Amino acid sequence: MHSPHLSPPDPRCASGSLKWELPDEAATLALGRALAPSLEAGMVVWLSGDLGAGKTTLVRGLLTALGCAGPVKSPTYTLVEVYVVSSLYLYHFDFYRFTYPEEFIDAGLGEYFRDDAVCLVEWPEKAAGFVPPADLALCLRFPDGAPRSGRIVELLARSGRGRRCLNGLASRIFRGAA
Repeated sequence: MHSPHLSPPDPRCASGSLKWELPDEAATLALGRALAPSLEAGMVVWLSGDLGAGKTTLVRGLLTALGCAGPVKSPTYTLVEVYVVSSLYLYHFDFYRFTYPEEFIDAGLGEYFRDDAVCLVEWPEKAAGFVPPADLALCLRFPDGAPRSGRIVELLARSGRGRRCLNGLASRIFRGAA
């Protein structure tokens, strides 16, 4: 599943990681769509990075590819949005408004992290020490610190599931590029 918006991965990245330039929103959506088929039940995906860098946009592409109909909105105020695709539960969290990490426990969010779910977590650092570790961590940032120049995303595998996910993504991207 190749998209002309995705630049090839940066070969200088460490093993177990991929890096792309995302010039616009369409490229961010395309990456989400390309990533979706590689997700496995039980995965925790962290989405970190600059405010407005495209974390929710990437989730929107991913959820759309999995067949979620309707709007995909940021859970900044609700903390979690729930999506069900077949027998898979997808939970999209946003901890941006947390003042202290213990709010994760106070809100009872631990029960969402289950073997039949994929948890997509924006701002995981705001719940440090309480949010489960990532299988896959994505960091979106502005290359020059300013939104006018596109984005850079780095995907880091932090478990066997994360490595399988990245391998599947890379395989689809490269197969489509051939």
